[in-house]
Amino acid sequence: MSKGPISQFIEKHYLHFNSASLVDAAKAYEEQLANGAKMMVTMAGAMSTAEIGKIFAEIIRQDKVHIISCTGANLEEDIMNLVAHSHYERVPNYRDLTPQEEWDLMERGLNRVTDTCIPEHEAFRRLQKHIYKIWKDAEEKGERYFPHEFMYKMLLSGVLEEYYEIDLKDSWMYAAAEKNLPIIVPGWEDSTMGNIFASYVIKGDLKASTMKSGIEYMIFLSEWYPKNSSKGVGFFQIGGGIAGDFPICVVPMLYQDMEMHDVPFWSYFCQISDSTTSYGSYSGAVPNEKITWGKLDIKTPKFIIESDATIVVPLIFAYLLDL
Repeated sequence: MSKGPISQFIEKHYLHFNSASLVDAAKAYEEQLANGAKMMVTMAGAMSTAEIGKIFAEIIRQDKVHIISCTGANLEEDIMNLVAHSHYERVPNYRDLTPQEEWDLMERGLNRVTDTCIPEHEAFRRLQKHIYKIWKDAEEKGERYFPHEFMYKMLLSGVLEEYYEIDLKDSWMYAAAEKNLPIIVPGWEDSTMGNIFASYVIKGDLKASTMKSGIEYMIFLSEWYPKNSSKGVGFFQIGGGIAGDFPICVVPMLYQDMEMHDVPFWSYFCQISDSTTSYGSYSGAVPNEKITWGKLDIKTPKFIIESDATIVVPLIFAYLLDL
């Protein structure tokens, strides 16, 4: 399929510095898929609230990603946008807000993420009653699931349909649920739904064991990776932090701790981040440092795009979709 106008514009004008890295990374991603490799996409930050689902959902539908690692916030905020979009408020002058103005937003039930406020009652609480029932039903049956599996159950059950406020095709979580795409959610406990689940455990309404743990996520990934890496698994990292650091460690764990010496390194690496290179920083570490940790090979194609992910990611995905 020939490339569309967005891709043609990128190839014509993005020739140097970070823009050239964007093109190189997109072409290498495309080459990975053409060679039969699988791809992991990791998402930190607030990409769901940035409405990445408008394009990421199509990447999922077209099988250009095979496993996702994301923060608990990204897991839930895509669904919140699905059911409460009209209640979100944008604050273009967020840099100028006084502490009193921030307090006023809080009292109105608006939780600010940079320039966008998530409405607590319409978003968090609207999901809470439905997800609690799914948690409780599983517990009463003696069943245990991962955080994303509970979310899939809620989406596919249809209980949220009455609340939909955006086109369903723009929800990446719904697209992932339809494909039962594996998702890794390290540190889920620090998300809003994680906090709510913990509150039910503290009150004695739920057992902590009903929710599968981060260790079990790593065990799942340790089984998934060898089964899917015969032609390589690429690593496309949006932002930094635990969403990237947790899953990339599966390779050295298998090689060094499980002594599985035939496990291949990640076959591609790209990180999009505006974190500057600094002492002791994971998000700001250059890819070559990962060679010393047994994550990347000398020959692994490596790309760093030092820019805003909300600008870069849609362009790379557009290129992959031939737009």
